[in-house]
Amino acid sequence: MDEDLRAHVHDAARRARVAAADLALATRQVKDAALHAVADALVRRTPEVLAANAEDVRRGRESGLGEAMIDRLTLTEPRIAAIAEAQRTVAGLPDPVGEVLRGGMLPNGLEMRQVRVPMGVVGMVYEGRPNVTVDAAGLTLKAGNAVLLRGSSSAESSNTALVAVLRDAVAEAGLPADAVQLLPCHDRASVRHLITARGLVDLVIPRGGAGLINAVVEGATVPTVETGVGNCHVYVDAAADLDMAVRIVLNSKARRPSVCNAAESLLVHKDIAERFVPAVARELAAAGVTLHADDRFAALAETPTVPARDEDWDTEYLSLDIAAKVVDSLADAVAHIAEHGSGHTEAIVTADVRVAREFTARVDAAAVMVNAATSFTDGGEFGMGAEIGISTQKLHARGPMALPELTSTKWVVWGDGHVRPSS
Repeated sequence: MDEDLRAHVHDAARRARVAAADLALATRQVKDAALHAVADALVRRTPEVLAANAEDVRRGRESGLGEAMIDRLTLTEPRIAAIAEAQRTVAGLPDPVGEVLRGGMLPNGLEMRQVRVPMGVVGMVYEGRPNVTVDAAGLTLKAGNAVLLRGSSSAESSNTALVAVLRDAVAEAGLPADAVQLLPCHDRASVRHLITARGLVDLVIPRGGAGLINAVVEGATVPTVETGVGNCHVYVDAAADLDMAVRIVLNSKARRPSVCNAAESLLVHKDIAERFVPAVARELAAAGVTLHADDRFAALAETPTVPARDEDWDTEYLSLDIAAKVVDSLADAVAHIAEHGSGHTEAIVTADVRVAREFTARVDAAAVMVNAATSFTDGGEFGMGAEIGISTQKLHARGPMALPELTSTKWVVWGDGHVRPSS
């Protein structure tokens, strides 16, 4: 059975390589037309996608899936419309393929250019969120790649319906349907066979919880990009505008708590804690947020809190929970983030430019916000269109990954009978 599954995954990868070779030659006009066709098809076929998604949501509730995960899983007509619009946005972005990064004429007359080229075959391993199915397919296609999608069993019906829409639309636009393929999701061995398919798969991107990401990164022999885990902090400095800080904390935590750019920890400078803690605790409580507070924060809050445990500082809740702590200084806040942060997004609220510059220089994260909510770390908000993930590593991409991050480069050298002299 395992050998059959391995053969299935590798056969899909071989078909993807054939499709990728065709995509590498596709013009921007053809690729953009395919993305518009995808967007139109998603809107037109929304009822069948919603019917499939309802089956997933029903099974999820019956199996006891938490509300945060149900929210990630759920599609609605407005969400599908937004997913479709994201494809139109991607179509409107510059095509990275063929972009010249550097080069010129050498003294000996050789003409050299380093240009962007498609990555080839991209594997995507992800949990729960069916919107990732479309985002990943659209971005990889625009960058000239084929994609192998390995979603979770919790979203099987949704992903199956979405991939059917995608393949039909891509084929109608004149591109190979095998540019988008869905892999089996009921056996974890399919992930193993995907992430060890050296020579067939060029890059694997895991997107989900820490367990999934670690399993892929540690088990892969194919190059991977580590994405997603977001233990994000908001640090409210002594020089903060407190009304602004309350708005930023509330938006960072409660806007959509189930996503990776939601704040999971709140750090408050001791000099403003007496004034700020009661206000922010009251607003968070009104939004339904449970505060896991240290002793100093709890003593100042005028609404109920629960005692913070050691593990709370390292927890990505993905729910209406936040860990909260009073710190003595900027240095203490930076040290706390260095120990417990995940390298995703960190934010400071301060009117002191010197403090803000020190924070941005010392904090090691893919994105650092000054007087802005962590919720802005998003490919769409950064003007990239839909993102394929947010890289928390340093090579070869960091932060929201969009079209350029889905390409590699090659050197193209033109000569006129040039030969290298003997040494």
